Amino acid sequence: MNHEDETGEPAEARDPSEAPRPAASPDNRLRKELPDEVPAAAPAKSAGPPQGEEDAEPRLTGRQRLVKGLWPPRVTRAQLIVAVLLFGLGFGLAVQVASNSDSGSALRGARQEDLVRILDELDNRTQRLEDEKQGLEDQRTELENSSDQAEEARKQTVEKEKQLGILAGTVAAQGPGITLTINDTKGTVKADMLLDAIQELRAAGAEAIQVNGVRVVAGTYLSDSGSGVKVDGNKITQPYRFQVIGKPQDLEPALNIPGGVVQTLEKEQATVTVDRSAKIVVDALRPAKRPDYARSSSQ
Repeated sequence: MNHEDETGEPAEARDPSEAPRPAASPDNRLRKELPDEVPAAAPAKSAGPPQGEEDAEPRLTGRQRLVKGLWPPRVTRAQLIVAVLLFGLGFGLAVQVASNSDSGSALRGARQEDLVRILDELDNRTQRLEDEKQGLEDQRTELENSSDQAEEARKQTVEKEKQLGILAGTVAAQGPGITLTINDTKGTVKADMLLDAIQELRAAGAEAIQVNGVRVVAGTYLSDSGSGVKVDGNKITQPYRFQVIGKPQDLEPALNIPGGVVQTLEKEQATVTVDRSAKIVVDALRPAKRPDYARSSSQ
């Protein structure tokens, strides 16, 4: 005969030898349904340096790490060579720019009329060179077309001899030009200043120059001598008078350019006057000297 237990379910026959099972309580049923509790894992320890090391070496900021990576610099040999080459290139460019600036500083403060005068002088020099070129071409044409080429060559030779005689100072010359007078009461004018005047006149187209009775030629030299100046060994004193044959419209502006001969002499407290004339006579002569070694190579 089956008996029902307290829950109302029929009780099964049990073996008398089995021990009676304890009744399952609600808590026991829940423990069987839920999985066993897993013990909580211990928090993972930081892989960083020990606490003592963190205190000894504080953490760097981003800027500090950047500075630490850039300094001290780690330069390779190739980088050093490139740096030296770039420095040399930059230095050369700086020197060139400085030299160009110095060369243009003399004209930077010039007035407009002075700049126009300088441009006119350059145009006149160009025109003189063109005229000389045209004259040589005309001489060649005459020689080629002349029926008596020997006579034409003789005429041109005589004319060329006169021209060379004027340049060499062996013959007198006359023509339009200027007279440059320099009064040096303070004794401040030196030989190099007079030489600058001669060179400026030659560049402006002077064909014959005479200074205080001394003919100026290609080999003329000037030197200081006490209170005066020597020209080719001949002592001259102030006032220094230059008699120059050439185009007056070219010679006078060449002396008066900004920073030129006149301004330089006036800074030395010298008085400078330039007079144009339709006829200037240059009659100081130099003896014709035969060269000791040079001979004509023409046959």
